[in-house]
Amino acid sequence: MANIKSAKKRILVIETKTLRNRIIKSKVKTLTKKVDAAVAAGDKTLAQNNLTTAIVAIDKAAAKGIFHKNNAARKVSRLQRAVNKMA
Repeated sequence: MANIKSAKKRILVIETKTLRNRIIKSKVKTLTKKVDAAVAAGDKTLAQNNLTTAIVAIDKAAAKGIFHKNNAARKVSRLQRAVNKMA
């Protein structure tokens, strides 16, 4: 355990940031699963609606630095490709 005041503060700040990052990553995973489920079910309109919400969440996470921009682009590309194959 840290003895210096600034080190103690850094521990607290890191915990809050880690919690925020975990929540956002979990949300992205949930939205991705919803898109995949709609694609598997063959419901194109639901898949497209879920795709837009998933893309927004992924882009926000990338903007906050939770995902690298290339990682976010790859996730979006894979989701879009899956939805476009339904046509």
